[in-house]
Amino acid sequence: MHQVSPSQLKQWIAEGKDFLLIDIREAWEREAFNIGGAHIPMGSLLASLSGIPKDKEVVLYCEKGIRSVLAIQRLETFGFHNLINLSGGTTAWKRDV
Repeated sequence: MHQVSPSQLKQWIAEGKDFLLIDIREAWEREAFNIGGAHIPMGSLLASLSGIPKDKEVVLYCEKGIRSVLAIQRLETFGFHNLINLSGGTTAWKRDV
């Protein structure tokens, strides 16, 4: 599984790299803090497959990087091989960026 560090992700954002960022946390978590991107809660991912591209990199994030790993594992069974986990999630983002 591919991982991206918070500092590397921040650089991608600053450079305007072409990728999709998806926050898979619940709405209340996103309201408290988020780093942007689309919001598709983990429980809605499978119903939202058509909105997740397979032709460019997609970074998934959660609070600590655990739920996003699980989400990536599930999505890989549907043929997604372009998924990247934000290592450490928003917790690491707050600490490192």
